[in-house]
Amino acid sequence: MAGKTHRLKRGTIYQKQEGGTYYFRYQVNGHRKAVSLQTRNLKEATAKAEKMVAVVDAPSLDVVAAHVAHVNFGQKNHTLTLGDAWQVYESHPDRATPSTVSERESYRATWRDFVEHAGPGIRLDDVTPHMAAQFANELRKQSIAVDTHNRKIRRIKKVFSTLSEHYTGDSPFGSSSLMRKAREEQENAVRRESFTKEQEQALLEALDDPGFRARDKAELRVLFHLGMFTGQRLKDCALLQWGKVNLKRQRIWVKQFKTGKEVTIPVSEELLATLLTAHEWQTTGYVLPSIAERYQAKDPKGKCVGVNFITMDVLKVIRRIGLKPSVKVPGRKKSVTVYGFHSLRHSFASHCAEAGVPKAVTQSILGAASDIIDKYYVHIGEEAQLKAIEAISIAQDANTPAAQTRIGEALAFIRTLPSPSPDLQHIVRILTGQNNS
Repeated sequence: MAGKTHRLKRGTIYQKQEGGTYYFRYQVNGHRKAVSLQTRNLKEATAKAEKMVAVVDAPSLDVVAAHVAHVNFGQKNHTLTLGDAWQVYESHPDRATPSTVSERESYRATWRDFVEHAGPGIRLDDVTPHMAAQFANELRKQSIAVDTHNRKIRRIKKVFSTLSEHYTGDSPFGSSSLMRKAREEQENAVRRESFTKEQEQALLEALDDPGFRARDKAELRVLFHLGMFTGQRLKDCALLQWGKVNLKRQRIWVKQFKTGKEVTIPVSEELLATLLTAHEWQTTGYVLPSIAERYQAKDPKGKCVGVNFITMDVLKVIRRIGLKPSVKVPGRKKSVTVYGFHSLRHSFASHCAEAGVPKAVTQSILGAASDIIDKYYVHIGEEAQLKAIEAISIAQDANTPAAQTRIGEALAFIRTLPSPSPDLQHIVRILTGQNNS
């Protein structure tokens, strides 16, 4: 979607897309030119453009001199090297703005990997699609998941698209051939599994077992209840605040950290009993004060590392009931997770589908259309297909000579009865095709 356009006394400032960087468009000697104003702020963009108007209005010879003096005005800087690019990228208004320190670090690390592969002294303008393909092939040798490979390529592609003024032509990372296809892992049958109701009950029983020792065990039990009865992600459950819980109305409001979507969830009777107990030992605004504090622990760089602590506690409970959280898969460095806290989200979708809850209702609770919902609601379509096949089979069978003989025998028998009941009369109408109901 194109952004807004604002006319000046000479030239125009505009956005290529809504909320993006402003550009200044002008004409010199009948030739249209455009230059990035390096800001998303309209007031700041207007001020920069008005300063440039003086250059545009200058005599032709002065215009040439001004263009030479002002490197970034109407010309591209083709001298930026890969080694220096990250510093420029970090201050660019069009850079990616991940919501977590971890993802920001992942961007930096991925770019560093490419720089080491290509060489820090290489200019952005000298990077070719062939070099991009070579890097993608190196990633393919690293035994990483398809999604991980594609995320790395998208990160580098974003850096190049942001710094497009520093090279000529299209991005070297624009080719779809750099991406891996999901079918490359179709032989891998290991996937995230949902818990059965029996397994969920076993998890709660493990947390009630006096012989099972776990840190913040009482809070951990509430955490599992929240996952089971709301279907929300670990972070949303671990950092849930009492201000978002109404025990009288039995409702929970969640603004999901991952999507920013707000959902409202009814509180079941079992979850209500658990929350009432938790409310008795309330010490902070968090429903799970100790878990929330540990979850938000950060390393010196500001990266959130507390999630690992809580995840280990969760996996300890899962192992307690005899389940293996992850398994090794050929061709992957890291084990593939089978059971974790996220499995409760899968279980929620599965139980809703089995209970006949409309897909849209489940979606309104989980917060977004996702493969999770599709995965567990696909069986509804399968059942509908089976019923359709059965209906066709019955319809075809009813027209066979044998079926017609049986129908005739039934009608003859009913007519021998002295006074057929209303139900039998209704059956006669069905068999003879006279029923319009």
